[in-house]
Parts: sequence; C-alpha cells; structure tokens
Amino acid sequence: MNLSPDMAQAFAIARPHAQHCGDLIKSGPRPEERAENLAVWRRDIGRELSQDLSELLSGARLAVTLSEPEMIPGSEVFSRIGPVAANCLLRCGKDDHTLLLSFNLKTALAMTDRSFGGDGRIEDNEVPEQLPRSAAMLTDSAAKIVAQAIARTSFGSEHASFDGTERSLKADVIVRSESATRLKPFAHEAMCAVFLLDCCEEEGVGEPVSWKAILAVTTERFEQLIPGAGSASSEQSDDADAGEPASGPFADIPMELGAVLAEFEMSLSQLERMAPGDKIPLFVPREIPLLMGEEVLAQGTVGTRDEKLAVKLTRFENSEVAA
Repeated sequence: MNLSPDMAQAFAIARPHAQHCGDLIKSGPRPEERAENLAVWRRDIGRELSQDLSELLSGARLAVTLSEPEMIPGSEVFSRIGPVAANCLLRCGKDDHTLLLSFNLKTALAMTDRSFGGDGRIEDNEVPEQLPRSAAMLTDSAAKIVAQAIARTSFGSEHASFDGTERSLKADVIVRSESATRLKPFAHEAMCAVFLLDCCEEEGVGEPVSWKAILAVTTERFEQLIPGAGSASSEQSDDADAGEPASGPFADIPMELGAVLAEFEMSLSQLERMAPGDKIPLFVPREIPLLMGEEVLAQGTVGTRDEKLAVKLTRFENSEVAA
C-alpha cells in the first residue's frame, strides 16, 4: 500500500508513541515445540512423584505416569469424579494456580493400607460410605506432594523452596471435600484439561497394584503451567496477590474448620474392648483450638449462643484480641 507524503509523516510522528496489545504481538511456541514441552512436563512430574510418593507409601517402588490431557467441560469432570470422592483443591506457584486432584474412596483406602505396610488391595465391599480420617490425612499428604511436584516442574528449580521465604513457591492443599462441586474449582461450562495420574507399584506380591487419580485444571491455567508458555503473565500478577484475601479469587471457597473439645490417649487393647454403652470421660480445657486441617488458626472458650454450643474466639495465632 502506498501512502501519501502527509500520511507517511503522520505515521512517522506517531510510531514512537504507539502502544501495542501484548496479546496480539506476543509469539508462543510452535505446535511441535508445545507438544515437546508438554511431554517433558508430564515426564518430569512423573519422575518427581515416583520418588516422593514412594516415601509416603512405605517405600513402595513406584512408576508414576501422567496421561495426555483430555479437553472436556467442567460438568463432565464432575460427572466422572462422582458425588463422593477424596477431592483436594491444590495451589501451585506464585500466581496461585489452582488444580483439582481427586481420588475415589477405594483408591484412597488402598493407598492408606499400603502406607501402613499392607498390600494396597481393597475389595469393593470393603469401601465405606465416608472416608476414614486416616485415609483423609493420607490423601492430604499425597495431594501436597503432587502440588509441590507441579510447582517445581512448572516454575523452575530456582524457586523450588517451600520454607516460607519471599521467593518460595506456594504449593499446598487449600481445602479438601468429599464433594468436588463444593470446592468450586471451575465452572460447569469451563473447558478443562484432565489428566489421569497412574501410580503403579513395580515390585510387590502377585499382580502389580495400580492406584489412579484425576487431575483437572482449566485450559487457561493449564497453558500457564507448561514451561515457556505463560511466564509473562505470572510476573504481572504479583501485585494482585498482595490485595485483600476477601477480594481475591478464592474468597468464596468454603473452608472446613474444626474445634477440638478434648483429646485423649487410649491403648490399642482398650480400643479393642470398647463396646456400645461405654463412657469416656472428657476434660475440656479452658481454651480449645480452632483448626483448618492441621493448622491452628485461633483459640477460644466454650460457651452457648441461642441455646446452642458455641466457641468464643479469644486469640489468633500469637496476637491477642479483645475477649
């Protein structure tokens, strides 16, 4: 196209001040490069988990693989998981990328059995309707290991410190629930990348044992997890993380809290002799802890409100508040 002298002069003057849209001028990896990056990402996560999950499962020799992603809507993800499962919402990286990790109850029980030295084999008729506390704790630990492996693989070893320092990565379990929809990891209509996480014990008695989990993330966040495909956006969102927590993207996520009225020790022989009608004396302390998972958030005293048992908060961590 030929420009008139006046138009050419106008473009020359305006060019130094032009502001280009980054989304239009940025160049991403070519399809073959992206495929290679994805394959390396899946391989590296599998290698990390093969070692880290082995330590959790009583030294089992594991081969962990992460399948090719399948792109499906969130509603289908929830349908595959079902109404009851051991679901964890993971947080990975500086930008708080969230992923959904789900174990069905049979898998959670089998892994728990293996962690206590069993063979990790559970029959269908042995699966309860609710997840036992021991299995819930095991899946929490496994989920945190998965979150850390993803954070290290996606954002580089130079940030792979989880000791609370300024440059450390966030890699943990935000919240757990037996209902995947309750966690609100993504909208029903959102497109998601879904992986099958397969943990196979290479050496054992009889046929190899395999434990599987579902890992799901929105396609937008997934692209930012693949190395070399979204590093710029993670730098730009640091300021947003410094805002008020109540106004952040996780403000509406339901958090499960617990108040511990009493704790006591009992021998294994006493447990075996327990029967309906037995009475166990409880000694409620002056202050009881308010917990989120295993973390103590606050202390409080037991009382009543509207003729119901209630906890009056008195202290938050090390800070005193008015009683």
